[in-house]
Amino acid sequence: MRVPESVIEQLNSQADLVGMIRRHTVLKPAGREFKGCCPFHGEKTPSFYVNPQTNLYYCFGCGAKGNPITFLKEFERLSFVEALTVLSEQTGIDLPKDDAFEQSIKYKKTTKPKTTAKANRQPSTDQSTTVHQYSNNDQSFGGQTLSDIDDVYRDDAVYHDYLSGNHTAAFDNDTSPNAPTHDESDAQGDLYSLLGNICRFYQHKLHQNPAAMAYFASRGLTQETITTFELGYAPSGWQHLEEAFPQDIEGLKILGLTRTSQKGRDFNLLRDRVIFPIKDKQGRVVGFAGRALGDEMPKYINSSESPVFQKQFILYGLYEARQAKASSYMMVEGYMDVIALYQAGIYGAVAPMGTAANEGQIASLLKYNDSLTMCFDGDGAGQRAAWRALEVAAPILADGKQLKFLTLPDNHDPDTYLQAHGADAMRLQMEEALSTSDYIFNVLSLRYDLRFPENKAAAMAKLKELTAKFPKGSSFKWWLNNDIYQKLGAKDQKTRYVIDKANYEASVNRNILLYLCLLYAPHLLDDDPLSRILTKSGVVDVHVDFIERLEKHELHLPELPTWHSIGDDALTELVSTITKLGKLGDAISPLTKSDDPQVINGQAHFIMASLPNDALQDVLAESWRGFFGQMTAERFENIGLFFDELLCQKLLEIFKKQHEQSKNIILSEIHKRRLLALQHWDKAQKSKLATALDKR
Repeated sequence: MRVPESVIEQLNSQADLVGMIRRHTVLKPAGREFKGCCPFHGEKTPSFYVNPQTNLYYCFGCGAKGNPITFLKEFERLSFVEALTVLSEQTGIDLPKDDAFEQSIKYKKTTKPKTTAKANRQPSTDQSTTVHQYSNNDQSFGGQTLSDIDDVYRDDAVYHDYLSGNHTAAFDNDTSPNAPTHDESDAQGDLYSLLGNICRFYQHKLHQNPAAMAYFASRGLTQETITTFELGYAPSGWQHLEEAFPQDIEGLKILGLTRTSQKGRDFNLLRDRVIFPIKDKQGRVVGFAGRALGDEMPKYINSSESPVFQKQFILYGLYEARQAKASSYMMVEGYMDVIALYQAGIYGAVAPMGTAANEGQIASLLKYNDSLTMCFDGDGAGQRAAWRALEVAAPILADGKQLKFLTLPDNHDPDTYLQAHGADAMRLQMEEALSTSDYIFNVLSLRYDLRFPENKAAAMAKLKELTAKFPKGSSFKWWLNNDIYQKLGAKDQKTRYVIDKANYEASVNRNILLYLCLLYAPHLLDDDPLSRILTKSGVVDVHVDFIERLEKHELHLPELPTWHSIGDDALTELVSTITKLGKLGDAISPLTKSDDPQVINGQAHFIMASLPNDALQDVLAESWRGFFGQMTAERFENIGLFFDELLCQKLLEIFKKQHEQSKNIILSEIHKRRLLALQHWDKAQKSKLATALDKR
C-alpha cells in the first residue's frame, strides 16, 4: 500500500499522541508540554517530554524521539501499515486504496478539435464581461475580464473552450514562436478533481439563480452556512455539465452525473435543483444530492455510486462535525437536519445516504464517542427505521457503548423543531433522549396490550429475539432482559395514587439495578465501594498537578460524587438504612454475606421493611421478586463485579457531564482527567465481567 506523504502528515498531526503515551506512563503538564518517565528505558527521574502542538516526543535520557507513527512502531512493535491503520481508526482519516482503486478513479479526457479564430473577428470591447474557469488543474475558482486575455474572441465555441479549461483551443490564434503546444491524446483526469470542480461550478451557479438563493433563505440558512457546506445549484439545461466540462464526458458518465436516454441522447441527472455536495471523512467531494425547488417528485435525487462513492460507507456531515471537534454525535434523517443543527451550534449531527443506517456507520460513530443518539421522525416510517437501527447496532453494542433515542414532539424533525423552538429547546430534547431500555419498553408497550399475559409473553419473545443479537458475554444483554421483565411485571399505572411513590419510582427506575444489587448483597457496602472505585481508579489523585494553579486562581477543587449525586434521595436512603442495620448486627438481623437464597430473600425484605419511606418500600418490593427469581435461577456469583460496573457507569456519566459543562479551563481539565482515569479502570473491569459471564 502506497500512502502519500500528505496523508501520513495528516495522521501524525491529528493523532492523540499524549493519549497514546499515557496508556504506558504517567504524563504531567510542564508548561506547553507534558513530562513523565520514559516508557522506553525506565527511569525514576522524569526526562521524557511530549509536545501536543508538534505531536513529537523526546527523551533526554535515552534519546528516544519521534511522532505517533514512530511510537507505535518502536514501542508497541507495530508494522508501518499496522501503525497507519491504528491512526486511521483514531483520527477518521481514510487510507488510500490499492493500485486497482487508483486506476479505477482515472478516466481518459476527450480531445476537442481545435477552433481557429477567423481573421475578420474583432476582439470584444466589453470590459465588464467576466470569464469564469473551472479548470481540472486549478484547485481554486477564479475570474478575470476578457480584456486581460490576449486575442480571445466572443465566439461561443472559443468562449466554451475557455470555460471548460481547454486553453489550447481558446488560444489557438496565438501564432507566436513561444505559443504553447499540447498533446492531449493521452491526457487523464481523476474523479476527485472532477467532482471538486463540479462542486465549484454548482456553487457559482447558485449565486446566479435568485430562486435557488431564495430557497436556502426560506430555510433560514446564512451565507456562512451555505459556504461551509458548499451548497450549490444545478442549472435547468439538459447538458450543462457537458458544456462546462467537454473534456470530461467519460468522467461524468462514470460518476452517473451524465446518463444516456433510450434514444441515445446524453442528459444530466441533476437539473434545476439545489445541490448538497457529499464529502468523505477527508473532506473530498464524492457525490451530490439534488433537491427539487418545487413539489415535483422525487424530492431528492442522489448521484450514482461510483469508485469514490459507496453510500454504505458515507455519512453526510461527518467531515464538518469532525472539523468542528464535535464531542457527541446524533444520527438524523435528512441533509437539512444536519445543516440546521450545525448552524445552531449543535455539532455532531450526521445522516445516512437516503438509506437505513448500517452497522459500519454506527460502529464508526461509536469509535468517536461511547454514546450515539438516534433521532428519527415520529411517523410510522421513522419509528420503523429507529427499531431497524437498533437491530442493526445490537451486534456492536459492547458493554460501555449505548444508543439513545429521540423522537421530537408533534412530528417535528430537527430542522423544523429548531425553527419553531430554538437551539436551547433542542438541546434539552437531546438531553432527555430515551435510554435503550426505556425506548424498547415504550415500543413493546405500543405494539402489545400489556394488560394480558399472552401479550406480555409475546413482548418478552420479541425482546429475547433482539437481545440474542448482542455480543457474546454482554452484561448489558442480561440486565436489559431483567429490566424489561421488571417493567412488564409492574402494576397498572392507574393504581399508583401516591405522588410521593411516583417520584421515588422515577428515581429508582433510573438506578433500579444498583438498588436491587444492594438488596441482594448488602455486604457490598462493607468496603465503601464508592470510595474504593474512586481510589483504585486514581480519580482521587488526578488534581495533584493542579493544586498550585487552583490556589493561584482562587478556585475550589470540584467535589467528588456522593451517593446522593449518583441516585438522589432514594439511593441515599437505601445506603443509609443498610449501613445502620449492618452496624446493629445480630442484635436485630444478621445482614451478612450468604449464598443461601432464603437468607438473601429474608435480608432483602427486612431492609425494605426498615426503610422510613413507604413509597420507596413499595417501588422496591415490586421490582425485587423478578430480580431475585432470575438471580437465583442463574446462580450468578459475581454480583460484586456487576455492582461495580453499574456504579462505574453512573460515575462516568457524572464526570462526562461535568467536563462538558465546565467553562473554566483548569476545572475542565480536572474533570477530563477524572473521566480518563475512570475509563481506564472501567476497561479492566469490563474484561473481568465478560470473563465471568462467559463461564456461566
